[in-house]
Amino acid sequence: MIDYKSIRYIKYNPILKNRLSPLLNEKGVWGILKEFTLKKILVFITVLLGGPFLTPLSHSFCGFYVAKADAKLFNKASQVVLARFEDKTVMTMANDFKGDLTEFAVVIPVPTFIEKGQIHIADKTVIDHLDAYTAPRLVEYFDENPCVQWLREETVLFSAPTAMAPELRKKSHGVTVEAEYTVGEYDIVILSATESEGLEIWLQENGYRLPQGAAKVLGSYIKLNMRFFVAKVNLKEHTQLGFNHLRPISVAYESPKFMLPIRLGTVNAEGAQELFVYALTKKGRVETTNYRTIKLPTDMDLPVYIKDKFGDFYTALFDQQVKKERMKTVFLEYAWDMNWCDPCAADPLSVKELRDLGVFWIDNQSNNPRRFPTQARDVFVTRLHVRYTADKFPEDLIFQETADRTHFQGRYVLRHPWKGEDNCKEAQAYRKNLKKRQEQEAQSLASLTGWDINTIRDKIGIIATTTDDNSDGKTWWQKLWGE
Repeated sequence: MIDYKSIRYIKYNPILKNRLSPLLNEKGVWGILKEFTLKKILVFITVLLGGPFLTPLSHSFCGFYVAKADAKLFNKASQVVLARFEDKTVMTMANDFKGDLTEFAVVIPVPTFIEKGQIHIADKTVIDHLDAYTAPRLVEYFDENPCVQWLREETVLFSAPTAMAPELRKKSHGVTVEAEYTVGEYDIVILSATESEGLEIWLQENGYRLPQGAAKVLGSYIKLNMRFFVAKVNLKEHTQLGFNHLRPISVAYESPKFMLPIRLGTVNAEGAQELFVYALTKKGRVETTNYRTIKLPTDMDLPVYIKDKFGDFYTALFDQQVKKERMKTVFLEYAWDMNWCDPCAADPLSVKELRDLGVFWIDNQSNNPRRFPTQARDVFVTRLHVRYTADKFPEDLIFQETADRTHFQGRYVLRHPWKGEDNCKEAQAYRKNLKKRQEQEAQSLASLTGWDINTIRDKIGIIATTTDDNSDGKTWWQKLWGE
């Protein structure tokens, strides 16, 4: 008897409909139901969606997620979240400062005046969640017994402002203190300036340590009529609040400029810097306009021993890609609707978390990111990763939002070989092709990382079989008697 609920589930579930599209186009829903019993259809959907029949969407993927490559793999890594819609931007900066808090200072060029209400202290755990959600990931599959017929192949396509230190000079050297705030554990000053050397002197006189050569970079922002958001730690507030780390700072502003200033960070940098940008937009993917934005290699099959060395693998892969592109490129690591993922390195962010990161265009009607139907919640996330130095990236990053909502993720696959002893024709063909597949996996790993191919081959080893030599797919007795 036909179950009409099953028909509706197949017909209106977007993921299932997409993966079944070749078969649906050929036979339609009725054709599938006629060919398979309802029990088989339920089993089929369970296998396809990777869990029980009504498994939440965030867990519905083919294969098993086993590892991720988050920002913690890289030293000197900065994280910035940009929530952008029309001319409104909320920029959240995660500080990785380590050392004496009296020496902490951040100077950020901003395109407009900032009021106290436009500054917010964010929660680092939300950024960590976003990092985990968008991180390149490793998934694994397990080969099935080729002698077992499961399903036909075609079906598996499937506070009022607080004054700062009284010695703070209000106007000197062409610098104007436009506002002073204490927000959380930070003392914040909004400055404007008429000339770079004066700004540099003012900052040094007021206790901000700047490296030699900062005046040149500061001057370029002054020419653009930009203001300066300057923050340092209020030790008294920090002690009272009891945090053992510096929390991220969010700044909300309106400007037609969709950009991220990075050049000040290179003045006193010791070597190359890592930057992760998580762009949250309404329309689609974000890219840089003044540098090339390219996708990282993805969907590569790799040797299974990489499972315990995924962090080493990914850092080597990124090193190799930066070298290949001569450190002049911004890399796309992830682009996806925030409403779901496949596979998931972490659950999608809740509405509350997204609003905490500045996504002001969504409301609090729902806090369940995994509800059906699976439609985007008007938030598209783009993860960009760039390694930069002053000479390779002489300009700030200029962004544009595109209408491209194509999904992309850094995804790497392990396929565990079947090691059974069955010897049907399909098993013979499987064993014959397995060594070729493993050689291709070794070649891919060597190409992506620059690792020695022979070392990789040694680590892969040889898959044991029940024959001495069945490279032609035949057993020893078949060769003996000519069968």
